[in-house]
Amino acid sequence: MGVIDLRLLRDNPDLVRASQRARGGDPGLVDELLAADEARRAAVARADSLRAEQKSVSNSVRSATAEQRPAILGRARELAAAVKQAEAEQTEAEQSLRAVHLALPNVAAAEAPIGGEADFVTLETVGTPPSVAAPRDHLELGTALRAIDTERGAKVSGARFYFLTGIGAKLELALVNLAMAKADEWGLTEVIAPALVKPETMEGTGFLGAHASEVYRLAEDELYLVGTSEVALAGFHSNELLDAADLPLRYAGFSSCFRREAGSYGKDAKGIIRVHWFDKVEMFAYVRPEDAEDEHQRLLAWEREFIELLELSYRVIDTAAGDLGTSAARKFDIEAWFPSQGTYRELTSTSNCTTFQARRLNIRARSEQGNQVVATLNGTLCAIARTIACLLDHHQQPDGSVYVPVALRPWLGGRELLVPPA
Repeated sequence: MGVIDLRLLRDNPDLVRASQRARGGDPGLVDELLAADEARRAAVARADSLRAEQKSVSNSVRSATAEQRPAILGRARELAAAVKQAEAEQTEAEQSLRAVHLALPNVAAAEAPIGGEADFVTLETVGTPPSVAAPRDHLELGTALRAIDTERGAKVSGARFYFLTGIGAKLELALVNLAMAKADEWGLTEVIAPALVKPETMEGTGFLGAHASEVYRLAEDELYLVGTSEVALAGFHSNELLDAADLPLRYAGFSSCFRREAGSYGKDAKGIIRVHWFDKVEMFAYVRPEDAEDEHQRLLAWEREFIELLELSYRVIDTAAGDLGTSAARKFDIEAWFPSQGTYRELTSTSNCTTFQARRLNIRARSEQGNQVVATLNGTLCAIARTIACLLDHHQQPDGSVYVPVALRPWLGGRELLVPPA
């Protein structure tokens, strides 16, 4: 069983309690887990002791005298029943431990700001936000360009669905091609990942705890729709013993993503910023634990490079502990400027999940020092729908046309402007 390292919990429970407080969680979970761990270890020791006695008694039957044998056989029967009971208690203790263990999120990095969603720290602001007089929002622009159709999306699928049509469809393909070309240039392996995964994969990546309400479940097939290809990419090497010499392993996965958006009623309901389905290119890395922090900075640098290719003004934020996902120890977001909203909005994020996911998914690496659990990290390279929304909003021109960043032009037939049809 994975999740946070139980040795860390036993050796430094105050560190885990501090993480829970920083996340706004319940520090009492730490004591529940310690008690469950102790109960399981006691149950294992009792079962082991009884099995050893049972084996000793069974072995003594052969050398016993006729007078001794009835008593020994009676004791053997008692021990058989006791072992069965002890093994049942061990199974129950292990299940209790697992339930509490899965409820405890990863230990937040000491550097992560304390607090909730509003308590992030801005690390850097890059570029000058464009000055747009009476800016239009992305939906108005996209509708005029015949690029986005939310009315027909709602007619066909319901609220928070959409069609990308004409230049909108071309924009998606251009962004995917640019993202995959950069991933290839950086040495990542391109992957087209499945959007449906088994429960153990979804649970292993930490999405069936606090975020379970966000996940679509296909009950008849016992499969889940992913909210990010991080899930499939994390499961890619589950239950595998990798070679440490092959690390780091880096992937760029493309998949459709599905989110129920539970609890977001009325929030970003207009347009394609917060939707139930979108496509995304996601980076994922398996590294040695001691290399995880450097890898985190590397993923952030690649995200920044991509945002700069799109010629967007942005800021980098250090997400507060209370706004981290279950698996993340630390997370950096890149937020780009939306003129129509007069604010920065998240376009990408990258998380260092340390060994949290790999423990759940049983992913280790073999080295001369022995087998070691690996660390996993993820980073959004391009969430397509939201990025299209930002491109339209950020690069809008006074006449309703939209400037095309130079890096995208090769995939858009050389267009320098997107112009509404006459």
